[in-house]
Amino acid sequence: MKRPFLRRRGHASGALSPEDQFHATLTAPRNPEPWAPGSARDIVVRVGLYFERAHTRPGDDHGPHLIAVALVHPDTPCAGARRLGYTERDWLRCPTNAILGFWQPGYAMLTHAAAGLPLPDDVGMDPAHYALYIEARKRDGSLDGFTLLRLGPYTQTRHAQQDYDRLTAALDGRETTIAPGHRVSVRFGPLDVSDHQKFADPYDADVVALLAAAVEGVTVK
Repeated sequence: MKRPFLRRRGHASGALSPEDQFHATLTAPRNPEPWAPGSARDIVVRVGLYFERAHTRPGDDHGPHLIAVALVHPDTPCAGARRLGYTERDWLRCPTNAILGFWQPGYAMLTHAAAGLPLPDDVGMDPAHYALYIEARKRDGSLDGFTLLRLGPYTQTRHAQQDYDRLTAALDGRETTIAPGHRVSVRFGPLDVSDHQKFADPYDADVVALLAAAVEGVTVK
């Protein structure tokens, strides 16, 4: 008896016959396809006892140890993705040592979705949103001071780096004159989501103009 042809749907994972799916599920974890940075292909990461499919975010990394990923339903696109929590995570910081390899259809049956379970509240990865903080710190060596301006969220580190360079250039020679007794500098860090209302949107205006407006309103007691 001839085996049926493999019929594929319009998404990256394809649709396997039950027999092929069973075989793929058995072999995928034993024969991972090694991942390397720079590829736009989906990857597989471990979340608790399950394996999950993830998109990588092109052009964004923190060197060899951390990249930004978005967890996606194994059968993307899928109407049940929202119900199971796959569309509410946005981008996450993923340690590269948590990447098992490139995504293979065999992993689909090993996901939370296949078990009918939503993703856990804690998937072991922090949000991958970034911010720039323009801070004035006292020059006496203490950590006392205040924040002039918060910019974010940045969704890619290269965008944050570009604005960091522009702001640093705009402050050149003025670091100690803007706020008497203080030194003003730019700091890169994660976005504090709980204080999101305090951040100016860096994509909505010229960041140097935002800095100028913030400096104009500086008062030091």
